[in-house]
Amino acid sequence: MGTNPVRFGSFEVQPEARQLLVNGVPAKLGARAFDVLLALIERRDRVVGKDELLDLVWPGLVVEENNLQVQVSALRKLLGPHAVATIPGRGYRFTVSLGADEAAPAAASTSPAIPHGLPEQRTRFIGRERELTELRGMLAGGARLVTVTGAGGSGKTRLALQVAAGLVDDVRGSVIFVPLAPVQEPALVAATIALAAGVRELKELRGRDALLVLDNFEHLLPAAAEVSTLLSLAPDLKILVTSRARLRLSGEREYALDPLPPSDAAEFFLDRARAVRPDLRSHPDVSAICERLDGLPLALELAASRVKVLDPSLLLERLAHSLPLLTGGTRDAPERQQTLRATIGWSYALLEEPLQRAFHRLAVFPGSFSLEAAEVVARTDLDQVTALVDWSLLKPVGEGRFLMLETIREFGRERIEGSSERDEIRDRHLGFFLQLVEQAEPKLTGPEQRQWYDRLVVENDNLREALAYACESRDGERALMLAGTIWRFWWNRGRIAEASLWYERAFAVGQNASPTARARGLFGMAHMVDAGGDFERSRALFEEAADVLRQIGDTRWLVLALTHLAGTYICLGDTLRAAAINDEALDLADRSGDARGAAVVRSNLGYMLMSVDDRRAGPLIERALEGYRSVGDTYGIASCLGNLAVIDLHGGETEAAAAKLRESLGLSSSIGDAHTLTWSLAAAAAVALARGDPDAGARLGGAVSKACSTLGLALEPIDARLMTDTTAKLRELLRGSFDDAWTAGANMDLAAAVDLAVKKLGG
Repeated sequence: MGTNPVRFGSFEVQPEARQLLVNGVPAKLGARAFDVLLALIERRDRVVGKDELLDLVWPGLVVEENNLQVQVSALRKLLGPHAVATIPGRGYRFTVSLGADEAAPAAASTSPAIPHGLPEQRTRFIGRERELTELRGMLAGGARLVTVTGAGGSGKTRLALQVAAGLVDDVRGSVIFVPLAPVQEPALVAATIALAAGVRELKELRGRDALLVLDNFEHLLPAAAEVSTLLSLAPDLKILVTSRARLRLSGEREYALDPLPPSDAAEFFLDRARAVRPDLRSHPDVSAICERLDGLPLALELAASRVKVLDPSLLLERLAHSLPLLTGGTRDAPERQQTLRATIGWSYALLEEPLQRAFHRLAVFPGSFSLEAAEVVARTDLDQVTALVDWSLLKPVGEGRFLMLETIREFGRERIEGSSERDEIRDRHLGFFLQLVEQAEPKLTGPEQRQWYDRLVVENDNLREALAYACESRDGERALMLAGTIWRFWWNRGRIAEASLWYERAFAVGQNASPTARARGLFGMAHMVDAGGDFERSRALFEEAADVLRQIGDTRWLVLALTHLAGTYICLGDTLRAAAINDEALDLADRSGDARGAAVVRSNLGYMLMSVDDRRAGPLIERALEGYRSVGDTYGIASCLGNLAVIDLHGGETEAAAAKLRESLGLSSSIGDAHTLTWSLAAAAAVALARGDPDAGARLGGAVSKACSTLGLALEPIDARLMTDTTAKLRELLRGSFDDAWTAGANMDLAAAVDLAVKKLGG
């Protein structure tokens, strides 16, 4: 950034004078907060880790993270709540577009960082000034549903992102990007939008002022009714869609995207070509290449990658010979679509037969994939994957993973769909990801659980594809095994609605499934039902799962089924029945040497006793904590610490409770455990009240209420009672200011609420 002033909105940052001006007037901002702002602006193209920020702002000093949170809070108060985004588990990012007056020559070759969580674009946005102006004018002028249509590869997504970035300052709420290309089922569209928007159901968007960008809708047109419903529910919501076909909804404004005009197409081609051949100069054949490719951005990008080995004149010659042979699309297909298919087909035709086979096999992956998955599912090797990367048919996306662009993937899928290999490849895909989930299941409760949760997040699109194929092919055995085995991932991340949909589909085709598959399906579905607060139904499901597991002699899963069954009886008020079932589970765990299972049972027994006798509950939970520590179960350790904190609170040991909750929140955050974080925040609200900070208590209470609503969770009776008692006391103490504090908390996301709790629970 240097010493040049930086402007955004009504603000101006003057690095040399170390001043922040608001409407030309110096603002009161501390030195450390100013240093944080400079560091974030200079690194605005990425997330800045907390440790990195601490080193930049307090070089050579050992500083508590709370100090950083204080400075970020000061910046948000001055710049607005969305100026600095918290990226859970990673750090912070500056999200505001900088003004054109900033002198930053190094940034001139790439698009500015797009704010509000929109995907980062690492190449220049070229041309389209008219389209940007017209689309922004349509949305700013009252249009609530605008659909950008055009052929695959015409640049619809990139244009929509640029439009959205330019409207951020005009949207009072948020800009929400929803990538739909990996979603294969129209029934999942609502859940996918809700997940991106941070709500449980679309009706919770009522009253939101936001811009929703729905990308790649063409294969999900039966779900267009969800868009219509959403517009009716949320009158302040605007939706920008990219699709190869319009949605055919009332009030929809279609914007047909044309190819790039000749001058922009030439600039685009040369820009992309110089990425692989920096010394390339303007060439008389470039205009002819762009004309031959009809100015389609994806076609230009694919062709540009060839200048590494072909001069423009040779490239034009190859295009001239290949295109006429590859235009055999249907007569009623758009001409641009035929041309794009010809361009991709030309690239495909340049591959040797083994590479062609690898290419269309790899099209089975709807999202990114690892080299191991490519080797097992597509029977490819590193050399073939590398070759496809060189031909721009795959792109590396980091951490040893690769991605096929959706338009290119569609071309590959067409070839595999018509081959005898189709079912064989999808079957191997299902088998690979079922094996991955079975490998992950025990790891999600051990010392490597954070890494395995992260792996499953990355594989989410592939897991959906595997489940979809299992259900479509009526493979109930593997559908129930996959859905039942992955339950903990869905439960941990609060994906209750989507999980419930998969269980419904799996059971619909699972009439002839094995007892093991059926038991796992019942066990997983019971957790989702239990999370939603239907304890009677979850009791019946856990009961049936336990019966089947007992019959097949699966002791480890039986221990878990029994103790969770006991938990439902606790919620239903039958503590005697719960105690008897937990005794059976504990005996099984001890006799089988299942240390973690025994810890789970003791933890649940202790939790049950918390409602009647903390003195008996404490030792049981302490022993459970020892068991969890012995196997390195972060989830279990965090859960026990949270329960022990509540016991300390009951006993008047407020500082001990605060210390345990701080540790619990940190552990749960490290594995993204939305479930445990939610009820731990309820305990944190009570501790904040006990420490004399009712305002923080009310804000944390509001955050708990929001999290339960968003995730579809219901607090269990003991936690619900604590929350109810705490809320009543807070309301009495705060009186007129209670609602404001509660609403402020409800407007926080989970990560911000956790940061607040950790800060308020500090010494």
